[in-house]
Amino acid sequence: MRITGGIAKGRVLSSFKGRGIRPTSEKVREAIFNVVGQDLSGRAVLDLFAGTGILSLEALSRGAERAVMVEVSHKAIKVIKKNIELCGFPENCTIIRHDIRAGIPVSHPAFGEQVDLVFLDPPYGKGLEEKTLKELSKARIFGPGAEVVVESAKDTVLPTAIGPLEMVFERTYGDTKLMVFEDKESKYG
Repeated sequence: MRITGGIAKGRVLSSFKGRGIRPTSEKVREAIFNVVGQDLSGRAVLDLFAGTGILSLEALSRGAERAVMVEVSHKAIKVIKKNIELCGFPENCTIIRHDIRAGIPVSHPAFGEQVDLVFLDPPYGKGLEEKTLKELSKARIFGPGAEVVVESAKDTVLPTAIGPLEMVFERTYGDTKLMVFEDKESKYG
């Protein structure tokens, strides 16, 4: 597993095998950043179900200012910490140990500032995509033009709009469906 773009491009990261852990493939990561952009200068990232932290680290490599990574697994958090060090981004990252199934931890101090880009990559087949999107749509954490990138199993069907979040992109890559939602409310209101 390696970073595909930006200042840390080519950096080889740690990963691990485990139940529910499925790091985003290189092909899907490249597709994500072709959609949301290669230059993420100044953007704030929220990575829910962070796993190895690869999506946040890709964003930081492309200029994102900060990343909040939410993960419940101790083992995954160890890998995230190692990968943050490997990429040289310790000052830009906050890790929150929390189970997203219990809700988004918006009361945590890391949520004091708005986010511009959210990665949502829950375990497949548990219906967490729509539930978490609904929570995000009510959380009032988005900056203007915020985007939410959702990874799911290829057979997952989500509404094209959830609150202020509107689907603007949907494509399948092998077993993975990639969807991007934009917060139309904060972009135009």
